Amino acid sequence: MTSEATARAVTFRVLGPLEASDGRGPLVLKGPRHRAVLARLLIAKGRVVPVGRLVDDLWDRPPDGAVGVIQTFVSALRRALEPDRPPRGPATLLVTASPGYALRAAAESVDARQFEALTGEAGSLLVAGRAGEALSCLDTALALWRGPAYAEFAAEGWARGESARLDGLRLLAVERRAEALLGLGRAAEAVPDLEAHASGHPLREDAWKLLALALYRSGRQGE
Repeated sequence: MTSEATARAVTFRVLGPLEASDGRGPLVLKGPRHRAVLARLLIAKGRVVPVGRLVDDLWDRPPDGAVGVIQTFVSALRRALEPDRPPRGPATLLVTASPGYALRAAAESVDARQFEALTGEAGSLLVAGRAGEALSCLDTALALWRGPAYAEFAAEGWARGESARLDGLRLLAVERRAEALLGLGRAAEAVPDLEAHASGHPLREDAWKLLALALYRSGRQGE
């Protein structure tokens, strides 16, 4: 089996609680710090995260032997992610790469990266006047969400920025979906979601503009 095939065999979900699964079902990721290591590597998107950075991210006051503890976490994660790997065979998914570790997951195996690609594609489709295809992309993208991105780690300094970025992208996807509905002449369908969206995020000017347009086109501008 090639390393690419191995990477594709495991899928990761971070748009909500962290989950990993393969063709046989969910994988057991052990304790919260094991999960934090995996989340931190997912946020890095294949880039190497130095061991020292992992130590600093996981503990305010690292314990003695923290590097060894990280190594133990990585070993356990490797067993979970590649259960069929021979005992001394090289890891192909969670790899050692000086000065630390990297997760070599294919972009399409991570829901956040799927979501980002679909939202970008929808934007291009809207510009091209292909509202129906854009709506399909956005429905698929928004269906990936199960809660806040990196939900259990969103308050951690190392996850906060990525969690906020993805949430901002989700808000953009909601607005683009409304644009697609308007482009298809389905303004009335756009109104309920836009009302909730604008009320929940009152500083988003585009949300209010889209709501005003949807109300006007649906004949409800006086409400």
